[in-house]
Amino acid sequence: MTLVRYLSPDQLVGFENYKYSAQDTSPLSNYVMHPFWNAVVKICPRWIAPNVLTFVGFLFTVGNFVLLAIYDYSYYASSTAPPGDEYPPIPKWVWLVCAFDHFMAHTLDGIDGKQARRTGTSGPLGELFDHGLDSWTTFFIPACVWSVFGRVDYSISPLRFYFVLWNVITCFYTSHWEKYLTKILFLPWGYDISQVLIFCIYLSTGIWGQQIWKFQIFLGISSGAMFEFMMYAGSLGTSLPMSFWNIYKSYRDKTGKMLGVWESIRPLFTPIIFFAISTAWVYWSSKDIVNKDPRLFLFMVGTIFANINCRLIVSQMSSTRCEFINWLMLPLALSVVIVVVFPSLETATLLLMSSVATVAHIHYGVYVVRQMCEHFHIKCFSIKDRAD
Repeated sequence: MTLVRYLSPDQLVGFENYKYSAQDTSPLSNYVMHPFWNAVVKICPRWIAPNVLTFVGFLFTVGNFVLLAIYDYSYYASSTAPPGDEYPPIPKWVWLVCAFDHFMAHTLDGIDGKQARRTGTSGPLGELFDHGLDSWTTFFIPACVWSVFGRVDYSISPLRFYFVLWNVITCFYTSHWEKYLTKILFLPWGYDISQVLIFCIYLSTGIWGQQIWKFQIFLGISSGAMFEFMMYAGSLGTSLPMSFWNIYKSYRDKTGKMLGVWESIRPLFTPIIFFAISTAWVYWSSKDIVNKDPRLFLFMVGTIFANINCRLIVSQMSSTRCEFINWLMLPLALSVVIVVVFPSLETATLLLMSSVATVAHIHYGVYVVRQMCEHFHIKCFSIKDRAD
């Protein structure tokens, strides 16, 4: 089979010269999580490749999404108000499985890099593989947590969750745009905090059921609205300001790439266009698609975002110029035109666009990894077959 070459020769050379640089100042990460992961990685057999840990951790997260899609496809199962009262509640054991899967995913994500250093297999492929899968995980995690609250009573509407999702993926993208400009990955404090909180939410729901989240705080603010507020506060109050501050410092101290204004904002063009097109679909939909099929629509958004973010990571790690526009914007824009002109085709169009985005993203990921393995003469999921 012919190897599709997504990576240019310049990008491959850039990967050869790449050096990982990150800063993690989170007290929770440094004093709790890393000591725990240092202990866990010691029981991991040395013959297990780090990328296996990364991929299995990702599959745990995808497993949660699939499991909840089976029991709560429309996000009504945790609601008691009509029409949620017509849907059977999610069994408690499902939440306990979600808690276990989430714990395993977070743990494996924490030890994969340590396993790489422990086995002497650190390299650009591992980081690209890890952050590439994280780009997709950024959708799966909030999409799963929303099932805890549902979409009717004491929660938020699919439209409001659509903007919550955009808030989450924007923060993730900004952190990699920040590294694109500063050459340093500043790990946000909120990541490990959010992962621990989500584990506790799943565990609590598994023990006491979804009804424990059916309450109001004050002035009519519900538990779901509290979750929404926390998501925005975490990004607008900490993540985004810190990213802009770190970018400013890199220019002030001349420690970053020192790109001009146009080159520095070039990576933002596609996300802005993407947000405009997807939001136009939401508001121009004659079938109110974000309410009719929120799971599939949000999946499409998350998958396209993952592809956009992966391409930024490739450019950032290889020190090459970021692409101006992602080609998936063309079929997405065409989909919106079809939806407006032929409203009866909207459901089929969403299914087709989601399929195109998924196949395109998986194809891109698989062949970028294969090309990296061919270039560096390594195996993605094996240590003993590596060339000396």
